[in-house]
Amino acid sequence: MAGVVFYFLNNLNILTIVWWALLLIIIIKAALKISRYQKYLVAGLLSSGYIWIFSHGYTGQIIFSLLSQKVKTFLALADLGSEFMFGNLAVSKHFFPGSDFWPGFGYQFGFKVLPVIIFFGAFMSILYHLGVMQLIVKWMAHFMQWTMGTSGSETLSCSANIFVGQTEAPLLIRPFLNEMTMSELLTIMVGGFATIAGGVLAGYIAMGVSATHLIAASVMSAPAALVVAKIIYPETQLSKTSGDADLPKDIIKTSNLLDAASAGVSDGLKLAVNVGAMLIAFIALIGLIDTILAFADRLIDGKVFGGAFYQYTNASALSPVKGEYAGFFPGSLKTFFATGLSPLAWLMGVSWQYAGEVGNLLGIKLALNEFVAYGSLAELIHNNVMDEKAVVISTYALCGFANFASIGIQIGGISALAPKRRTDLSKIALKAMFGGAIASWLTASIAGILI
Repeated sequence: MAGVVFYFLNNLNILTIVWWALLLIIIIKAALKISRYQKYLVAGLLSSGYIWIFSHGYTGQIIFSLLSQKVKTFLALADLGSEFMFGNLAVSKHFFPGSDFWPGFGYQFGFKVLPVIIFFGAFMSILYHLGVMQLIVKWMAHFMQWTMGTSGSETLSCSANIFVGQTEAPLLIRPFLNEMTMSELLTIMVGGFATIAGGVLAGYIAMGVSATHLIAASVMSAPAALVVAKIIYPETQLSKTSGDADLPKDIIKTSNLLDAASAGVSDGLKLAVNVGAMLIAFIALIGLIDTILAFADRLIDGKVFGGAFYQYTNASALSPVKGEYAGFFPGSLKTFFATGLSPLAWLMGVSWQYAGEVGNLLGIKLALNEFVAYGSLAELIHNNVMDEKAVVISTYALCGFANFASIGIQIGGISALAPKRRTDLSKIALKAMFGGAIASWLTASIAGILI
């Protein structure tokens, strides 16, 4: 604790310290009114702020790096199975001969992410059979009921999202999905959208993005996701995993460890197939929307107003649109969001000089995915286009799976585990996606205050 205080006092100017102290006093004073929303806000902001300061200290960096490396090593065990099954196709140097950089989105997802889902499903099923996960859920339920009022299952899922992806985390709470409240469903979806998986951190780091900021952003987004989710959809029902409720008695339905592993593999396989199918369909649908917008852009800005055509500097392979006509009509989803999100970047703390660049990154992330956005950020870093503050805020703001393609991933993934909830998931999916984006923007704003 003393080290955190020392870092805080030696890395912030006096005006920022005074401003931050006054802000905390106001928030804590407001929380004394016993408003549930204010409790969520207090717990989330204090947790996020403390995590940011702690992660930038010497001890914090060691702990964060160690945890991330251990999780990455554990998930990499799935490569043993995929390499046995697919041979050289599962080894990037054989899959892309001569490539010494990022192996590609299709490779990463098909031969790395999907096998991890199957492996993780088997592992979680074994933990449930042994009773380990039941103890964790019960402890988390009592702890979070005392601090924020959230249930154990939704909190466990959000916490797990720090290290595992939006499709693996629901496996931890699979037995509870069919009985979860609508507020809990939205919370686990927001948690998935607001964070990134530990397994993809290495890819972003290889692109040139700061490892410390990436790890801190993912951890900070977990409490931020709980805050945003409960403000969007307040809890009005009693959860079966709330602090005052008993856990279901029929969680374990397997006879032994082998049976548990086999059942987990089946669940993981269904999840992987649904995720892959949804990703294919949603990226294609986004391409359809981009094609329609590009046609309208050519007709309106190109033909009617005579605008010149400009090629994109960073064209994406995930979109058929490679350029736009000068004018007022957006020629792609990326441009549509980038135009509207520049003011948001400025509000996060980015100077107006670089707000357009950061707004464009936010648009890329929402319309396509964070892979493309971080790739664009890496190029901006390499070319020294933005100042350090804009780069750091961008790193935090992009740290999450909140994009339109991920809506399909989450609906397909969670509904594969709880088919009865497909309709409910579809109703709240868009709201949850924007909730996850807001949570990432909240952590970016906190980072902007403390830089």
